[in-house]
Formats: sequence, structure tokens, C-alpha cells
Amino acid sequence: MDTMRRQQQRWRHRWETGIEWLLAGAALVAVLTTLGIAAVLVAESLPFFRVVSWRSFLTDTQWTPLFAEPRFGIGVLLSGTITSSAVALAVAIPCGTWLAMYLSEFATGRFRESVKPILELLAGVPTVVFGYFALYTVTPLLQKLWPALPGFNLLSAGLVMGVMIVPYVASLSEDALRAVPMSLREGAYALGATRLQVAWQVVLPAAFSGVAASYVLGISRAIGETMIVAIAAGQQPRLTFNPLEPAATVTTYIVQVSKGDVPYGSLSYRTIFAAALVLFLLTLVFNLAADWIRRRQRLHGRVL
Repeated sequence: MDTMRRQQQRWRHRWETGIEWLLAGAALVAVLTTLGIAAVLVAESLPFFRVVSWRSFLTDTQWTPLFAEPRFGIGVLLSGTITSSAVALAVAIPCGTWLAMYLSEFATGRFRESVKPILELLAGVPTVVFGYFALYTVTPLLQKLWPALPGFNLLSAGLVMGVMIVPYVASLSEDALRAVPMSLREGAYALGATRLQVAWQVVLPAAFSGVAASYVLGISRAIGETMIVAIAAGQQPRLTFNPLEPAATVTTYIVQVSKGDVPYGSLSYRTIFAAALVLFLLTLVFNLAADWIRRRQRLHGRVL
């Protein structure tokens, strides 16, 4: 009997060890993939930066790599990326957070079960559909408010991007809010707090780590969006932070060059890797900033 029990424990230990190695391998795949992407971007960008200096790349105010006299000012593309992403996040973060809070704290179970599949369905709509929706529906509506609004503009693209990102923010935030222990809510109710006060001052700070993760996902999704801005924002590289004007983003330029019209290995071709490297670093900066804010919030919570 003892021999059989020891054998079962041995097999259980081997099984648990195998599962641990499997999970570690899955995590390692994600890390190695990220490192591989970074290595490829750096390796392909080095020949570009041997010809173009970092100073001109970061400070030049024109982006014309396909012209006879090329200029390589990445700030032109970054201005369009940042502007469209700011408009999208101004829509997605408040709406997604409020929707998540309502579903978690105020909605009935039947209503929640009805809305969640709709959010998942909205998240599964192809981005090209959102792009044409922005161009042929949202832009004409905005032109009724601003008759001088051009047919291609960052505002309509950003608004539709925000609607597209809402399901990501709402779904992850709602899961984080529902994971907060019920004892915290009951303690706040016992002290006389209202449902809104409990949701806003107790549940949301307690779930801030998960909510911040949804914000990071929304930021990354906005910065990396391609088809909506390519269709609705135009592909005119210009240094502007005005959402009422057309502009190009980093991703739209990468798509434009990747069509095959530029000779492989040329300096103009290598600009897509330099632009992608900047986009990678920008996403990394936002992720680090979000992680810093989350850590600061946790520390603040402990102090309180």
C-alpha cells in the first residue's frame, strides 16, 4: 500500500513538473518572440541609420523618402499617430471604464449576459469595415458640424478607432472589477456608502491593476491601428496635431511601402524598419509608463 502511494506521489510530482515546464515554455515563447522582433527591427534599421543621422531623423519636419530629394523626419508620422491615438483614447478609456463599471456594479445578470456577447462581436469586426464606416458615415456627419472638414481627417478615424477599442477596455476592466472581493463592497455599504461611492472609491481603486492593463492594451491597439487611419485619415505626411486635418501615421506609411513598389534593400525600403522601430519603442514607453503608474497606485494604496 505504501509502495503504491509513493508511486502515485511520484507520478503526480512528474506531472506537476511537466505542467510547470509547459507553462514556462509558453511564457518563454512570448518573451523570445518579442526579443526576436526587436532584434530584426534593430538589424534592419542599422543600415538606414548609417546613411541618415538620428538627429535629422528626429528633428526634420518633412517626410518624403520616396522623392528625388528624400527627407526623413519621423516626427511627421508620429504627429499623425499620436493625434489619432489621442482622439481614440479620449473615447475608449472613459466609455470603456464607465461601461465596465456599470456591467460590474449596477447591471442585472440578464443584461450583463446579453451585452457581453455584443461587445465580443464588436471586437471581432474587421478593421477595414470600421475604416469605411469612418469614411462614408462618420465623416459626412462631422461635415455637417464643420462644413470645412476635409473628406480625409484624423478626427473621424480617431473616433471610430475609439469605438473599436471600447470592447477591449470594457471587457478587461469588467473582469478586473468583478474580481474584487465582495467583502470590500459589504464593508463600504456597512459604513453608509452608496453604490456609486462603492464603485468609484472602493472597487475601482482595488481593481486598478487590471483596469490599467486594459488601458495599456487600448493604447497599444490605437498606436498600432492601420486600416482605419489608412482609409479615413488619408496618407498625406504632414506635421500637424490638428485632428481636423488629414495626415499619415507610421502604420499607414509601412503599408504604403510594403505594397512592393519600392525596391527591396533600398534606403527607402529600410525606412519601414526604422519607422517600425520607433513605433515599437513608443509602445514600450507607454507600457513602462502604465506600469509605473500602476506600481505608484499600489504603493499609494498601501500607504493609505
